[in-house]
Amino acid sequence: MGPTVSGVGVVDKSLSLVAAIAERPLSLAELVERTGLSRATVHRLAVALEAHGLLRRTAEGRFALGLHLVALGRAATEQFPLAEVAAPALSQLRDETGESVQLYVRDGERRVCIAALESPHGLRTIVPVGAALPMDRGSAGRVLSGESTRQGWVQTVEEREPGVASVSAPVRGADGSLAAAISVSGPIDRLGRAPGRRHGDAVLAAAASIERALRGPEGVGGTGR
Repeated sequence: MGPTVSGVGVVDKSLSLVAAIAERPLSLAELVERTGLSRATVHRLAVALEAHGLLRRTAEGRFALGLHLVALGRAATEQFPLAEVAAPALSQLRDETGESVQLYVRDGERRVCIAALESPHGLRTIVPVGAALPMDRGSAGRVLSGESTRQGWVQTVEEREPGVASVSAPVRGADGSLAAAISVSGPIDRLGRAPGRRHGDAVLAAAASIERALRGPEGVGGTGR
C-alpha cells in the first residue's frame, strides 16, 4: 500500500504499516524498508497502533498484528455472508485432508482471508482471518488473479513461504463471477511438491459445494445477500 491511497496521509501511512506486517512480524528497520517512510514516522505510527491494539510486540521486539484485529476480523466476517455459507465445505475439506484450509477474496491488489480452519497437526499452516496477503505469491493469489489450469486447480510450492505448499480452486458466485478462492495449505513434508495431486480433487469438490450453496435460496450470489 502506498502512502497516498486515500489522500489522508496519516491514515494511509498507518495502514501501510499494518499491510506490511500482515505477512509476518517485522522489525522497525524492516518496516522502514518495506514502507519507504522515515524511521521516526514508522516508530511514531507503530507505537500509536500498538496503543490501540492494532499492533503488538513479539518477544523478539518485532511488530506483529495486534489482537484487536482478531475481533475486528471476526466482526467483518460476520458481516460477510460468504464465509458463513462456505463454513460446512471448509470443515469437511479440513477433516478430509487433515490440513489447514482457507477462503480468500480479492481486495484490490491483495487477497484477504475471510475464513480459516487449522490442521489438527502440530506442524501446520496458520493464516488468521483478516490477514491480507499478496496476489502474486501463493496458489490462492494466482486463482484470484485469474490464473486457470486444465485440472481446475492451481498449486504452488514455497512461493509465499519457505517449506509451505498449497493448492487452490476458484469459487464462482451465482452470476458466474469469481467470488473467492478456497485453499488447502501445509508443510511440504506432508503435501509434497505436487499438492494438487494429493488434494486437488478435494479442493474442487469443496469449491463446487460452496457454489451450490451460493445458488441456493439462502445463497449470497456474486457479491452479497
